[in-house]
Amino acid sequence: MQGKVVNGVSLPHIPWQEKPEGCKDVIWRYQQNPVIERDHLEMSNSIFNSAVVPFEDGFAGVFRVDDKARNMELHAGFSKDGLQWEISEERIQFVKTNDEIQDFQYGYDPRVVWIEDRYYVTWCNAYGWKPTIGIAYTFDFRTFYQMENAFLPFNRNGVLFPRKIQGNYMMLSRPSDSGHTPFGDIYISQSPDLTYWGKHRHVMSPSMGWESTKIGAGPIPIETDQGWLMFYHGVLTSCNGFVYSFSAALLDLNEPWRVLKRGREYLLNPRTMYECVGDVPNVTFPCAGLADADTGRIAIYYGCADTCTSLCFTTVNDVLSWLDTHSQC
Repeated sequence: MQGKVVNGVSLPHIPWQEKPEGCKDVIWRYQQNPVIERDHLEMSNSIFNSAVVPFEDGFAGVFRVDDKARNMELHAGFSKDGLQWEISEERIQFVKTNDEIQDFQYGYDPRVVWIEDRYYVTWCNAYGWKPTIGIAYTFDFRTFYQMENAFLPFNRNGVLFPRKIQGNYMMLSRPSDSGHTPFGDIYISQSPDLTYWGKHRHVMSPSMGWESTKIGAGPIPIETDQGWLMFYHGVLTSCNGFVYSFSAALLDLNEPWRVLKRGREYLLNPRTMYECVGDVPNVTFPCAGLADADTGRIAIYYGCADTCTSLCFTTVNDVLSWLDTHSQC
């Protein structure tokens, strides 16, 4: 299937590397991975599962940084090329939009999206030391304003759509438990104001073997003329623990809880040393995707073994064509 990015931006300087000769994969890895090593900061134990967006004449991001005391923190960073990063040594100090918002306890696995006139950050936020979805906004990646949490605990993988749909903001999430959840479906929720959430709809359940334990939305969905292109992770429980891979699905543009196509197989799974060996082995976890509206090129930032951050590449047409012949629905 041929498709094009709509409601997107031109990114002539998107991080990119051509597909290696002889490669038959739909997604291919950056040959200089990882792009952010675990010790990129003096205080960091690991930097992974992080979010990147275009910003001014380069890129900005919110990064999951676990420090050497193993606190889970969020740090802001900037880059000219999306490859060489300057990440703040200090965690984000959120400005609360009202006094009743709980002080920051921990945060991880952020996503960032531009909607209307500002950048919104969603992340797994602690509420009473239990995980839920935090929301904040920023204009400059230097000052961040924390809003009310979207949902009650327990929840993870909160991913906003980049525009209102049928007049409402929409967010994908995965209701969970307080630990290393052995289950998980993707749901979608709607809000008129990013504060009050309802109209919850089921989107997808685990299905194939590679995703049989749980699934969760990954980067911000990419709007194409065929539907919303969503990359999502799936988890297999092996005799040696969880294995995190990721694939793609196509959601209806106006009713994104309707799944039009969904990959039978994973598109990327742990194969390399940096994906298989680390604090949590066998993890490829996508959190951010850059899409160039002119060429359809996609650069995906993904966490590796809960330790470092890497890049992989594909195109809108490559993924849509693959879904034409590899869909499970």
